Amino acid sequence: MLGFLLRLLPFWVREPLLIAVGSVLGVRIMYLAVHDHDRVAAGLGVVFLVFTAIRVYAVIRALRARRNPSVQAQVQTVAQAQAVTEPRPGPDTPEKEPNAWGQAIAAVAVFGALAAALWLGPRVLPSDDSTPQPASCSDGEHGELPKAYKEKPQPVTGEELCKALNRPDLATLLGTPAETATTASGTSNTAPLTDGKVAQPEAEVTFDTYTVNVSATYNELSTDQYVKLMKFGDAEDTKTLTVLGRPAVFSSDHTMKIEIDLGSGGSGGPVEQGPLARTLSVALDRSDRGGYYEITVWSTSGALPNDSVLLGIAEKVLPTIPERPVR
Repeated sequence: MLGFLLRLLPFWVREPLLIAVGSVLGVRIMYLAVHDHDRVAAGLGVVFLVFTAIRVYAVIRALRARRNPSVQAQVQTVAQAQAVTEPRPGPDTPEKEPNAWGQAIAAVAVFGALAAALWLGPRVLPSDDSTPQPASCSDGEHGELPKAYKEKPQPVTGEELCKALNRPDLATLLGTPAETATTASGTSNTAPLTDGKVAQPEAEVTFDTYTVNVSATYNELSTDQYVKLMKFGDAEDTKTLTVLGRPAVFSSDHTMKIEIDLGSGGSGGPVEQGPLARTLSVALDRSDRGGYYEITVWSTSGALPNDSVLLGIAEKVLPTIPERPVR
């Protein structure tokens, strides 16, 4: 049916239309064939390109015939062989030349067909983009935030922290540029043992090698007080420094490992000690009036990056977090 309709079209509309469609499809199929090393697709692309070349040759001969009447009879024979169903002009009837309006309509039809082929090509033909897409921030904070987040000035939310942490260059900052984030999430929690009065949002981005967590605690604890508190805890390898003009401290501690057995319906085993994590704690502001950010990195293998990696993350991420100083 399609072939019959094409034969009904005038020569100066049908041939440019076939050339446009054949060239676009031929080039697209050949590109996919080379990319995927597919011989069948390569053969199909060659067929389209040869078909298009034949049509181009016919159009060129027709254009030459219009300029040189001596070869017009030969071109008419070629045109009649390609369009058998078209009525033959009588021996005394001169062939009509396409007028200006006909040429304009044919040009519009050709460009319309070319645009349609370019638009439909990526949708009809298989895509060659198999690159995994990085995870986007998924938050479950569509409900009401805790009361601590409604006080002035309002603390940042887990969603805002996640957007700041889930940077396109985060894998490069970690020293694993070839990796892609597998999960990214943010939660708006409150600090434990504070009866929900201290906001403590956090965000986490996971890669194959490392997991990065960023949290903000809006309490009245200064960095000096926090360092003294670490000495009574299990923090290891502490080191004070200044980051972005703010007091900061490095520390190491083990994560917690919890196993939950969903199959038997039991509560699982006891809480165990997980891999070692390295944390950089930075005051919320330069005056250190209380509260701090924490950037923590760990891996299931137990390997840790250099402290310079955490410094690089802090210098990139912290300036992008909305400024919400403590009261």
